[in-house]
Amino acid sequence: MRIGVISDTHNHLPNTRRIVELLNQAGVDRVVHTGDVTQAKTLRALADLEAPLFGVFGNNDLERPDLESTCRELGQHFVDPPLHLLWAERRIVVVHDPLDLEPSLLAEVDVALHGHDHRHRAEDSAGALVFNPGECAGHLPGHNQVGVVDLLRLETALLRF
Repeated sequence: MRIGVISDTHNHLPNTRRIVELLNQAGVDRVVHTGDVTQAKTLRALADLEAPLFGVFGNNDLERPDLESTCRELGQHFVDPPLHLLWAERRIVVVHDPLDLEPSLLAEVDVALHGHDHRHRAEDSAGALVFNPGECAGHLPGHNQVGVVDLLRLETALLRF
């Protein structure tokens, strides 16, 4: 199983549309957003994904009633962090802020996904793969990226745009 990982879209709709294209082309099975969608119109753009969307709310997701009602309408699954998932027999936790990844939490999972700092990260920490795809809402072409995690191999890849 391969999952797409998006972080901190911050309502940048042209990039969000490009992210949808890239993840649909990659044929991911599911997509995880690690927070900071910002506005419901970004969720509407993400509705064109061919895979189900799961995620957590971040510190800039201040329009919560609108975001929550749009998620319900579109069948998207967003919660306050942490979000715990079990896919392909891998225990996954999703948070927005990496400071929430305490050692005790990492000891309980195989994969930890986060965003918040807009910096790429793919490393082993306390036996868990910790992954942040990095910047995707920037305005410099070629410096934006989203990630793909192969849950069977515990390998990551970046899709740059």
